Amino acid sequence: QSWSRGMSYCLHSESHLDTGPIYVRENGKLHVVNPGAGGVQNVTPKRRPFSLFSRSFSVELCMNREDDRARRQRTDHFIFTYTKEGNLRYSAKSLFSLVLGYISDNVDHIDSLIGFPEQIAEKLFSAAEARQKFTEPVTGLRALQKFTEAYGSLVLCSLCLRNRYLVISEKLEEIKSFRELTCLDLSCCKLGDEHELLEHLTKEALSSVKRLLLKDNSLSDAGLRRMTAPVRVLKKGLENLLVLDLSCNPKITDVGIGYLLSFKKLNCLDISGTGLKDVNAVIKRLQMQIGLVHSKVPLKEFDHSNCKTEGWAEQTVLQWEQAIMEAMKPQDNLRSRAAALRFYGKTHRIEEVVKCTLVEPETKASGNLQFYKEKVQNCHLPLKKEVAGSHELKNNKKRALAEQERERTSKQKHLCLTVEDWDLLNTY
Repeated sequence: QSWSRGMSYCLHSESHLDTGPIYVRENGKLHVVNPGAGGVQNVTPKRRPFSLFSRSFSVELCMNREDDRARRQRTDHFIFTYTKEGNLRYSAKSLFSLVLGYISDNVDHIDSLIGFPEQIAEKLFSAAEARQKFTEPVTGLRALQKFTEAYGSLVLCSLCLRNRYLVISEKLEEIKSFRELTCLDLSCCKLGDEHELLEHLTKEALSSVKRLLLKDNSLSDAGLRRMTAPVRVLKKGLENLLVLDLSCNPKITDVGIGYLLSFKKLNCLDISGTGLKDVNAVIKRLQMQIGLVHSKVPLKEFDHSNCKTEGWAEQTVLQWEQAIMEAMKPQDNLRSRAAALRFYGKTHRIEEVVKCTLVEPETKASGNLQFYKEKVQNCHLPLKKEVAGSHELKNNKKRALAEQERERTSKQKHLCLTVEDWDLLNTY
């Protein structure tokens, strides 16, 4: 009865799984239970190979099923080379390169890089730059700020944007994110007095600038007054400036030159092509108050060859320029439309890239107004001129006392501010 109960349980089981043949032992003999026939066969058992999966089971190997782009990125995990026989050989990349690629793909999600090793950060920056992560409008700015906050001048120490006013207009926030720049060339950009980038020059982020080239930027006395206000009033801003180029700005007059006297560390100055009325008076004023001497020969500091874009982000600036130039290329439909307008006699406005041109007649009229500061040279005088040396020492002492008095008077002047200076202070 127990055997029949077990058999009926197996035959009438509601399980849909194919369990195969069932063996029942009775009186020392093994019987096979056939569920389909419902009977019992006294057959010697045949051993079947044990299989973990059924015959209908199949396995599909998928690297990444998210999208096609992810599948293509998975091929970067291998390095494909060819042997001498011409056979294709591949080898897996190192774990460091795989992790570096993953972080560079998600570089905009990094919280901070402060304290991160510079050697690895440079490789991470180049990897993200190769993927053009810094050219993206929103995420690129966020990623670039993480690097500039942590590494400063290593990201970019010198920036040349000469005749690249389109890059300035399109990537202004990215340019403002650069910190600890020592050289900045903004020549031939036609920025004007009210541009946001000129206002950014007065902030502490660019207090490290030592070389500033603002040639042909439509500047006037008002622009110089705003640019020098932090230095004149707060002793901040461009206080470390050594080289300044203000040439080819005809709206700068004698009044604007007076604002430049606050740059005590200035070694080279170019004001050729400006609207000066009394050139001789300006030359004497610069020599007496700052110690700049008029140069009869053009100086090498203003030939624009020393200022170049240098740093990790050198290729990034080139990528910005290439993207802007590609966006400016005329498309085929625009060309056909322009041809139709010409056919019907209608004029079509064509915007061309404005090149930097020197104001030759104005520079010839005012002459070469480049100034430099003479360096003190050690002269070995003979023993017979000891008296002259004593007179020179006395004169040097008098000059030192005079300079101290000038500093005291200048401090008093700073305390007595005008209404215009107070207005400028309220804006900063």
